[in-house]
Amino acid sequence: MSAAPKFNPIRDVISGAIMAATSVPQLIAYAETVGYAGYRGLTTAGAPLLAWGLATGRNELDSVAWTGSPWMNSGVTSLTAVMAKTDLGGEAYVAKYGEDEYVDLVSAYSLYIGAASIVMAFVGFGTLAQKVPTAVKTGFKWGCELGVLTSALPNGLYSFGSTLKATVATSGFGDVAKSVKDAVPGASGVTGVANIAYAVTHPQSWDVVPAAIFFACTIFVMKSKSFLPKWLPPGTEVVMATAAATVFSIYYEYEGGMVGEIPTVGSDSGFSFGNGMVKVPIELMDLKKLLNVPIAERCFDGSMVKLFITAAIFSGVNFLSIVAIASGFESDNNVPWSAPRELIAQGVSNLAAGAGGSAPVSGSMSRSLISRMTGASSQLACIFTALLWIYMMPYMSIMSPTPKAALSAVIVSAVVKNIAMPKKILALQGSNFTVGVATAVTTGITSPTIGFAVGCLVYFAINVLAHKKVA
Repeated sequence: MSAAPKFNPIRDVISGAIMAATSVPQLIAYAETVGYAGYRGLTTAGAPLLAWGLATGRNELDSVAWTGSPWMNSGVTSLTAVMAKTDLGGEAYVAKYGEDEYVDLVSAYSLYIGAASIVMAFVGFGTLAQKVPTAVKTGFKWGCELGVLTSALPNGLYSFGSTLKATVATSGFGDVAKSVKDAVPGASGVTGVANIAYAVTHPQSWDVVPAAIFFACTIFVMKSKSFLPKWLPPGTEVVMATAAATVFSIYYEYEGGMVGEIPTVGSDSGFSFGNGMVKVPIELMDLKKLLNVPIAERCFDGSMVKLFITAAIFSGVNFLSIVAIASGFESDNNVPWSAPRELIAQGVSNLAAGAGGSAPVSGSMSRSLISRMTGASSQLACIFTALLWIYMMPYMSIMSPTPKAALSAVIVSAVVKNIAMPKKILALQGSNFTVGVATAVTTGITSPTIGFAVGCLVYFAINVLAHKKVA
């Protein structure tokens, strides 16, 4: 019998409000990871989460029988952010074409990923995804976390992250990275690794104020559980750290990188219901324009086949997060779920993400756990979160002076412990350890897409071909 809670709209509203407040710093930080202005994370978060809430598992009110998790949440995550940026060559694209065209590119990619997810659901990939080897998933996760770290750290230690990148490009670390990229053109991740290596070995190059904000916020977020009241919901420490950094920025006239001005949505933007009585102020992209974005020509060597394959791999890797979350709730709370339906929900939310100008989205473990902890009883909770993000946008300008160093701390605090001590990789044994390390290293220095593919190939070579040879 399912242990999921009975439908309670009051608890859902309270849980949704807590989620909306505690997730704001992440929305901004992950937008920075994607490679565009942080405020875009705020302005585009509502549409995909609203679509997700309407498409994923729901409560059958007449029988109180659950057909999916009431706590599942989605959005741009550290994984989807770094994968999108790597697949699309974010920094180089912005430098060549500008941020506005990059936003169109990312939005178009979300549409392709959404379409791929739905197609894959109908051909049975949802069930197949649950069979990906643990060693591959473990190594892949570590490699992606390294990519997240390389994206976040520059803005944490320097007033402007571009300072580090320009310095490394003319250093010995930059020469090594260039040599690797010349030998392996797909090794886009090696540049970020070179940046980290330089920063760690040259602390004298750090800018004092942003570095102080970064370390203070990182330590507070990572250690706060030991001294904050237990009744506070997860994510409270993130809100407290970013709020303190924002106050510091205002009163001490901080001059480093900040979130910056957050544009408001025009009064005529969005769509309405009931002859205009109910208006949803979401600024939608021009879908015809998105379908004509030269994404294959500029990012995939002119090959639509390569674009479709990469989008399919992205969709498959994305879905692994949902599998992990849903399987955990099934194990802990006996809440059944349907892989095909959740893969379709991923597709629908990514289509909404593309239409709303967002990067690709996936299941979010941290937000899903917060939903369970704060007593959500149905998907009404995440729908309410989405509506708050949409309707509260006029008041989000309070985040404009927030230092990017604080947002970097939010991201780094989530991944640095596992990067420094990869316990799950070290726990792998025999050939699985080899597969895990190969996947991790390849993902870290090339790209998530290549790393995942290489990991699966190494696993196949060791566990299938080797066994055939012995036989």
